[in-house]
Formats: sequence, C-alpha cells, structure tokens
Amino acid sequence: MTDKLALLAFKATITMDPFGVLNSWNHTTDHCRWHGVMCDRLHRRVTGLDLQALKLSGSISPHIGNLSFLRVLMLFNNSFHHEIPQQVSHLHSLHVLRLSFNTLEGEIPRNLSSCAHLTWLGLADNQLVGEIPIEFGSLVKLQILALGMNHLTGSIPLFIGNMSLLERLGLSLNELGGKIPQALGKLTKLKGLQLDSNWLSGTIPPPIFNLSSIK
Repeated sequence: MTDKLALLAFKATITMDPFGVLNSWNHTTDHCRWHGVMCDRLHRRVTGLDLQALKLSGSISPHIGNLSFLRVLMLFNNSFHHEIPQQVSHLHSLHVLRLSFNTLEGEIPRNLSSCAHLTWLGLADNQLVGEIPIEFGSLVKLQILALGMNHLTGSIPLFIGNMSLLERLGLSLNELGGKIPQALGKLTKLKGLQLDSNWLSGTIPPPIFNLSSIK
C-alpha cells in the first residue's frame, strides 16, 4: 500500500471533521501538500502527520501502520475513540507519538516497544486501562512519558528507573498502587514528576529528593 492510499484509508475512519481540514485529502492532489502531512523531499515519503486540536472524531485506522517512514504522529486533543491499533508498532522510525486528550480505550499495546526510537510517548487523558507494559523497558530513548489521567492499574514499573534520558514522567490521576520505586532516584535528567492522585503507599524514597534537575 502506498503512503497516499494509507492516508486515504486513515481518512475513511474519520467520522467528523468540523473544520473540513481533510477536504484536501483526495486522489487528484499530491498527498505531500495535504493538510497536516509532512514528506521528505527526496523520496516523497510521509514522515510526519500533525492533526492536533482539530475536533476530529472517529477511530485510528490500522492502515496508519503502513506509513513506514513516519517519524512524528500527533493526533492529540481530538475525539479519537476505540483502541490504539496494534499496527502502530510497525512504525519503526517513529520518534514522537502523541495521542493524549482523546477518548481512546483498551490497554496500551505492548508491541509499541517495537518503536525503539521513541523519545516522546504521550497517551495522557484517555480511557486506557490495564498495567504499564513491561515491554516498555526497552524504550531507553524516551525523554517524555505521559500516561496520566487514565485508568491504569498495577504498580510503577522498576524499569522506568533505567530510562536515563527521561525528562518528564506523568502518571498522575490513575489507579496505580504499591510503593514509589527507589529506582526513580536514578533519573538524573528528570525535570518533571507527576505521581499524584493514585493509590500509592509508603513514603517518598529519599533519592528522589536528591534529583536537583526537578523544577
């Protein structure tokens, strides 16, 4: 499937487009000139899709996984619902995935760990359930991990302490339990830490107070 056909398949699952931003998406125009689409100049492959804050409604088409050169996917602050398609894991060049502020449901796909180049993973303010996937321990390039305002359960995974590049960690307003891991004290680049409004117990580990980078 070509990038153009994949984008048209993505458009087909959009049920509301009040601003008409996808009107330019048709068979007769160059897909690299469509609203929100970014392409590389040499191969004309889609490298970015930015449709943030456009009041779009519908589901995210599994065909998004056919955009194999995609580096940036920003669909936050819309009304996308249903589950995050498993096919997002096919986007091995993806650096930024921002799906926050929608009404996405179900569990976080474990196979997102295949997107090994991710630096920003934003899934906050949805209706996601289940635990933070243990497979995410391989996402060592993450700088921002935003999972707050969902219905996530389980505990804060120890592997987060190994994400040495992490600058912002948002897990607030979930249903996470257990103790705050001592390992978070190893995140020396951390500037923002949000753990409030969960079911956490115990005391704050002393190493966290030594993180001079937190503002």
